[in-house]
Amino acid sequence: MLNRLRVLLLPGGAHRQTVAVTVPAPRADVTADAVLAALDPEQRAAARAVRGPLVILAGAGTGKTRTITHRAAYAVHSGAVPASALLAVTFTARAAGEMRTRLRALGVGGVQARTFHAAARKQLAYFWPRVVGGAPPRLLDNTFGLVANAAARARLRPGTTELRDLLAELDWAASTLVGPEDYPAAAARAGREGPYDAAVVAQVYEAFRDLKQAQGAADFNDLLMLTAGALEEHAGVAEEFRARYRSFVVDEYQDVTPLQQRLLDAWLGGRDDLCVVGDAHQTIYSFTGASPSYLLEFRRRFPAAQEVRLVRDYRSTPQVVGLANDVIARAAPPTGGARAARLELLAQRPAGPAPVFCEHDDEPAEAAAVAQRCRALVDAGTPPSEIAVLYRVNAQSAAYEAALADAGVPYLVRGGERFFDRKEVREALLLLRGAVRAADPDAPETLAERTADVLRSGLSWDPDRPPAGAGATRERWEALSALHRLAADLAVAVPSAGLRELVAELEERASAQHAPSVEGVTLASLHAAKGLEWDAVFLVGLVDGTLPLVHAEGPEAVEEERRLLYVGVTRARSVLQLSWALSRSPGGRGSRRPSRFLDGLHAASARPAAAPGAARAARRERSGAVSCRVCGSSLTAAVDRKLGRCADCPADRDEQLFDALREWRAERAKALGQPAYCVFTDATLTAIAEQRPESVAALVAIPGIGQTKLDKYGDEVLSLVGQRAIV
Repeated sequence: MLNRLRVLLLPGGAHRQTVAVTVPAPRADVTADAVLAALDPEQRAAARAVRGPLVILAGAGTGKTRTITHRAAYAVHSGAVPASALLAVTFTARAAGEMRTRLRALGVGGVQARTFHAAARKQLAYFWPRVVGGAPPRLLDNTFGLVANAAARARLRPGTTELRDLLAELDWAASTLVGPEDYPAAAARAGREGPYDAAVVAQVYEAFRDLKQAQGAADFNDLLMLTAGALEEHAGVAEEFRARYRSFVVDEYQDVTPLQQRLLDAWLGGRDDLCVVGDAHQTIYSFTGASPSYLLEFRRRFPAAQEVRLVRDYRSTPQVVGLANDVIARAAPPTGGARAARLELLAQRPAGPAPVFCEHDDEPAEAAAVAQRCRALVDAGTPPSEIAVLYRVNAQSAAYEAALADAGVPYLVRGGERFFDRKEVREALLLLRGAVRAADPDAPETLAERTADVLRSGLSWDPDRPPAGAGATRERWEALSALHRLAADLAVAVPSAGLRELVAELEERASAQHAPSVEGVTLASLHAAKGLEWDAVFLVGLVDGTLPLVHAEGPEAVEEERRLLYVGVTRARSVLQLSWALSRSPGGRGSRRPSRFLDGLHAASARPAAAPGAARAARRERSGAVSCRVCGSSLTAAVDRKLGRCADCPADRDEQLFDALREWRAERAKALGQPAYCVFTDATLTAIAEQRPESVAALVAIPGIGQTKLDKYGDEVLSLVGQRAIV
């Protein structure tokens, strides 16, 4: 590959060039001290370490995104690093978009936050005309057809399954810096079992590479390789890039591949201003070439590196956190760097319901029971978008799609049609662009109302009348609702924003495939759920042969499957249900065995799915005890647990604070276009007015305030409490 890069990246033509870059100035109303004030002690220590090598070992739910965005903001506001000199990279467009949103809110919109591939694509487009000439290679969004042609050159006629397996092998080889000539030996060392003999796969690999070069095309791996090559082989390119960027942040560092590490090394150029964030317990992409070794050996490579460990879990209840810790505690004993990087989470939220374990006779019965539980949660006030059903393999989704449709529960399949490719979303964007050009003196004043007006008049969308059921009509309504919510969120973040800014935001999100959230129960694989969280999570199909997969051979492969269960458990904030079926079909032999990973995690006999009332009673029985802070009595009612006291015990509520909170909530809800209870319920506001929390830890100790609401509203609520304290 390197020889081919030398052919592509012709010597000469590299000259220093001054580039005018427009970077938003840091907001004057945000100060460095204010940025630090919103963090806990460990997060604050990480934020203050703005120069030199830093490794942050961050457990699930510990606020790692909050930490690294506040660290970037502190670095800029304190004058340590200019916004334009800081580059943050992560692995998904959604994560990069979330980082950009938070950075803008912190007044440092000039900080670049991108995926590895998006950063490489932008850099290559800029440098390519100088080091090679002409336009850069055409990017292949889909290489399926080209791999099929390469297979035909090797006299193969693979089916769809074999083609997918070939794609996976070629992607693994490129990600691990293995060329066609080295593939057979490397595959044998790694224990890879491709769809064909390794020598045949190597032939396809060579043909695939030749076809790309002949067509002037590149895939996503080539983007990284070509960008690294430009920096490694052209001093002028490297000099200009390193003059621009001097500080780097890498999120999810446990998932870095050798190819991504090579690009990162090329960016650094021997410098050490690097912050990496990761959690070895969430290493679940080894099959793609990802390796936690870069995270585990970071301090060996950078002996002067500082280390900060984030273990305070703000996302989940103690019951969920306890189960997650138990899952990892039963893993094979770690060695070396893995042992040093082991984290035990410390729950910061009050007690919640105990995780529920359910056994069913067959898969349809399991799916129907989960759908009915989802229906009950929705009827009780849980938004569908705060519920997820997670499984090991995508083929398991069909049963849950049917069951949720039968139960009248809206759902969306993560990994299905991309949001910005949907017909109604493309039409809405065209209409919004048109509305920007048209001056309408009678248009509504607020951005949310103007957006609703455009969607209503152009696409017959009615925000107050969602269609019944869970079919295509409901999916269309939900997609347009997501656009409306995005407009409301933008108006809150940038009060001066109008339709022009909304269109710009949508276009940026479309280019990065950073979709807004759509209202519906999420169906997703455990891999696709990484980095997400919900109030209620159902982990389904937990039988040996599925988790771990039957072909997970060897201790390392089995332990990675265990980490998948850990990832699934840690997605839940409060409600968690784990289930399995004894047979595939009704009437089948009940010979299946629950996943070995559940051994010791639940009672000796699995509790069958019970009626909703019985389930609630059982959860109350097994929930961690919560005592009244006034009289010490055990609390069972949900409202009493939220308030932290018995209903008839005397309360010391700050009425003026309560009124201020209600007024703030009303303004927030109106801007978001949502009911007031979606911001905070009356019970939560009462608890805040009674307990008057003065720190992040005290605020999240109130039930109903997890990491998501802390990020959205925490600073504002603490500010209101602080204002009353001064009075």
